[in-house]
Amino acid sequence: MIKKIKLLPIVLFVIITSCSSSDDGAGVVLPTPIPNTAPTAVNTLNYPTADLLCIDSNVNFQWAAATDADGDTINYRLTIALDRNQTNIVEQLTTTSTNQTVSLQPGIAYYWNVIAFDNQDEATASPTYAFYTESEGQSNYAPFAASLNAPELEASIDAGTVTLDWTGSDVDTTDTLTYDLYFGETTNPSITQTDVSTSTFNVTTVAATTYFWRVDTKDGNGVKTIGQEWSFSTN
Repeated sequence: MIKKIKLLPIVLFVIITSCSSSDDGAGVVLPTPIPNTAPTAVNTLNYPTADLLCIDSNVNFQWAAATDADGDTINYRLTIALDRNQTNIVEQLTTTSTNQTVSLQPGIAYYWNVIAFDNQDEATASPTYAFYTESEGQSNYAPFAASLNAPELEASIDAGTVTLDWTGSDVDTTDTLTYDLYFGETTNPSITQTDVSTSTFNVTTVAATTYFWRVDTKDGNGVKTIGQEWSFSTN
């Protein structure tokens, strides 16, 4: 008698692995890297304070510490410039400390800020403060360059009446400040109004246009400080 052999079906299970950026090439899925968190911004500049007249030209800059959620080492970039926009830099130093002594020239207006950063990312800049280093025999100091309030730099806003808003300051606190306003649709705009006694001015704008403006600050002795050029666009 011939015996019949019953063949049972064999089911093959195939494990399919997919390749991805977390695959090491051998089918092993690696953990997804944890994204880095930038340090917090330095929000307080302790010294020199805003609009200070420094007696000593060897200035010990001091600021509040930042924090880092990842526990990374925090570095600080101290920038000292001759303009509020920090384009004409005279000193730029990196330190892990929250203070740094820098020797500067007497009789000059300086502008400074601090940026915190770790090994991957950096925070936004601190506020920018102005100060003067005292010069022997100098009885009057030029005003500081005006600081921008509104519209924000390169902002996009609705057309119509726009209020230009800035802040002027001077270490000679008894000085009365006035302003020359420049406004137009091109860089280096023409003067619009002289001897403005307030720190706001209304202008009329049209849609889909970029405007440029600048404020020069004058004290009661006729000393003028040229301001930075700002811009904004209308919707």
